[in-house]
Order: sequence, then C-alpha cells, then structure tokens
Amino acid sequence: MTDRPVRTTWGRLGRRGASRGARAAVASVAALALSLGLAACTSANDGLIDSYRQGSNKGFISGDGRVQEIPADQRGAAVAFTGKAVDGSTVTNADYADRVLVLNFWYAGCGPCRAEAPVLESTAQAVAANGATFLGVNIYDGPEQATAFEQSYGITYPSLLAKEDADLRLAFASWTPLQSVPITLVLDRQGRVAARFIGQVESESVLRTVVDDVAAEAS
Repeated sequence: MTDRPVRTTWGRLGRRGASRGARAAVASVAALALSLGLAACTSANDGLIDSYRQGSNKGFISGDGRVQEIPADQRGAAVAFTGKAVDGSTVTNADYADRVLVLNFWYAGCGPCRAEAPVLESTAQAVAANGATFLGVNIYDGPEQATAFEQSYGITYPSLLAKEDADLRLAFASWTPLQSVPITLVLDRQGRVAARFIGQVESESVLRTVVDDVAAEAS
C-alpha cells in the first residue's frame, strides 16, 4: 500500500470517515510537527502581511503534506492576479478562464520543492486533457535561477516571479502565506480555491484525483 497525504474536507482534520479520536491524533501530530519546524526550508516569521507590503521575503517553511478540500458552496471569491512570467510575458487569471488551474508555490533552494517537481510535471501532462493546467509561482528567485530549475527538472508549464512583486504576493495572501512552501492550490473553473496541498505533493494519484474531481464539477 502506498502512503498518501491525509485528505480532508475544509475545516476538518483527519481522513474521511475517521473516528474523532483519530482526527484528534492527526491534529496533534501536525501541530507538533509544525512547532518543531520539521521539514522547514527556513524559519517562520510573524507579521506576514506587513512583510508582504514592505516587499520582504522572510521566513519560508514547508508544511505537513495535508490536503484540504473545500466544498463548492463554501468557496470564496475568485482569485485575481497579474504577474510576470520567467520569460517576461504578462500572465493574469483571465488567461485561465473556464479552466481548472493548479498553482504551485516554490523556489529553487527549497528541498521539498525539488522533490515534488517530477510529480507536478507528470500530473500536469496527465490532466491536460481534462481542461486543467498548471502555473508556478516562484517566491524568491530571479529569472536565471528559475529557468535553471525548470530546465533541470523538465518543467514545461510557466512560473510567475513574485520576489519583487508585492501585488502578486498579496493576491494569494489569504490562501498561502508565502513563508510556507511548497503549497499547491487547485482553482475551479470559476477561479475559486477548491483544494490546498500543504507541503510536498508526494503522490501523483492523489493530486490527479483532486484535479479530476474539480474538473468534473458542473460549471
């Protein structure tokens, strides 16, 4: 049996159908892991929104591998963003209208980001036929480092550069404080966040299932 991340409904911890005690145990383990800074890329930072507004890049950590899924009737407003891609082109949320969009937040020096890169690329290829597409958001690097990473890992989907773009960072602040990488968001066809992977995506099958489920939803 292959290990897989805990897949949860928004606002709950634990496997679907698990007992209250099991969910409590999962929550305790997750809290302990975060408090100890396990799998940290670097240290965490308070006052995150203020740091965004000041153009700061402090405190990057990775999460605990959980998957949070948000029922359609509980999703918030569509995420609106505009940014510059590694190749210099301008990319906006309007470019992905009526498509499922997978957003992955990363930077080249983050070990979990490197480890999950092949999984993300293979999943991107697999779900393209279902009207889903991928977009990276590099939180720290310049174009040279980002390009080298993409070439090294064979990444074919584009990435935005967020290091010097305070507006781009703020666009995602409600869903992914950029001290936490990697984080992966799945946006539905209306541009709303439908799922969030906290930490390294280890399983292509889990990510693909979530993306396929969102793609299959009625528009």
